[in-house]
Amino acid sequence: MGTLREECGVFGIFAQNTCDVASDVYYGLYALQHRGQESCGIVVNDDGLFRTHRDLGLVNDVFDHAAMELLGQGNMAVGHVRYGTTGATDRYNTQPIVVNHSKGRMALAHNGNIVNSLPLREELENKGSIFHTTSDTEVISYLITGERLTAPSIEEAVNRAMTRIRGAYSLVIMSPTKLIAVRDENGFRPLCYGKTPDGSYIVASESCALDAVGATFERDLEPGEILVFDKNGVRSIRDHCGKVPPSFCVFEYIYFARPDSVIDGACVHDARVRAGEFLAEEHPVEADVVIGVPDSGLDAAIGYSRASGIPYNIGFIKNKYIGRTFISPGQKSREDKVKIKLNPIPSVVRGKRVILVDDSMVRGTTSRRIVKLLREAGAVEVHARFSAPPFIAPCYYGTDIDSKEMLIACKHTLDEIAEIIDVDSLGYLSVEHVKMLAGKEKGYCTACFDEHYPTETPLDTRKDRFERKISENGKEDK
Repeated sequence: MGTLREECGVFGIFAQNTCDVASDVYYGLYALQHRGQESCGIVVNDDGLFRTHRDLGLVNDVFDHAAMELLGQGNMAVGHVRYGTTGATDRYNTQPIVVNHSKGRMALAHNGNIVNSLPLREELENKGSIFHTTSDTEVISYLITGERLTAPSIEEAVNRAMTRIRGAYSLVIMSPTKLIAVRDENGFRPLCYGKTPDGSYIVASESCALDAVGATFERDLEPGEILVFDKNGVRSIRDHCGKVPPSFCVFEYIYFARPDSVIDGACVHDARVRAGEFLAEEHPVEADVVIGVPDSGLDAAIGYSRASGIPYNIGFIKNKYIGRTFISPGQKSREDKVKIKLNPIPSVVRGKRVILVDDSMVRGTTSRRIVKLLREAGAVEVHARFSAPPFIAPCYYGTDIDSKEMLIACKHTLDEIAEIIDVDSLGYLSVEHVKMLAGKEKGYCTACFDEHYPTETPLDTRKDRFERKISENGKEDK
């Protein structure tokens, strides 16, 4: 947990005719790869026949030529890239999930985390449901399937299931004849749709994925909204809209989303530049150069430089062949990993007072090693600035922070943290300013910064809670 892990990414397409929909999903998932690098999957619908390919790994590794040939053509498809905030990293937890039942079949891809998954799963198990995964996504699929047995349509089944689900869920669901997009009542996670020149409808976690397939952005889904795409066009079901105040995860603007995405009307790049400007206002300091930690700290560093008048420069070169989830072979230390991933430019920092801008700090280990690199490169002062407030609480809506134990801000004062990471000064963005990143009034979830949770919180917050329960039940059986 040296750095935060990503969310998941979802993508779907409804085409007017049979075509190579798998390729569109491939390019869409490639654009969403930053949201999850553990596993990925695509399900293609060819006139009611579902063809599936899922595996652990990155998009370009999992979907080679043979896999794409296997998926073939169709008129609909859904895809998913995963970082698992609930459930183990294993093939059985890859998505999309495919369910076969008496009313047909369904494929479902999910981004988020539901807070009442454990009691819902126990209830379903007590009624005879047999689970094949340890993710909360399968709980959602079972609830929808159960409602479908009596509901007149798949969209009505989804509508009914939403009354029981609490927490974060942006869904793309495919039936034999319809593509359905769903955003939870709070609107925790982003979800939008667009249209291609040939009339295909695209649903994606972020607008950057629409750009990747040549689709024009139409709009974001409203919190609580269900969109149905079929041969008759697009229909909106708003039975769950406006029931609770919106609480969009503000960390999407700070870190998770791609800078070129537009979410709920706000450009992510602009939001991050604005965060840097706020940082300069809140935490000014005399210095010679402003640099950012690639990649999520760069935009905020530009903003800090713009507001302070201190020159911005590129301070680090990032190895482009190492992703966010880079793991070195053998028993090499974390420090070696940082050196391989980032290398300072000595001429930029040598003899300089450096302002180092990054998106956030979790436990401080990565920040300390980055500061050490700057000092070894000749920086005479290092002033750390973070475009997020201190993490003081767990997140129950999809971010990989399930306890306070690893959060440095829960154990140390500001001065102590500055000493631990070896900086001359330290500044975090305030919660008040983080709520202003989109440049307009809107509802945000800032619970990881202030403990003001917009929903009920789960009784068991451990990522492996389903695995533990299975293990405990196995011991009882003996």
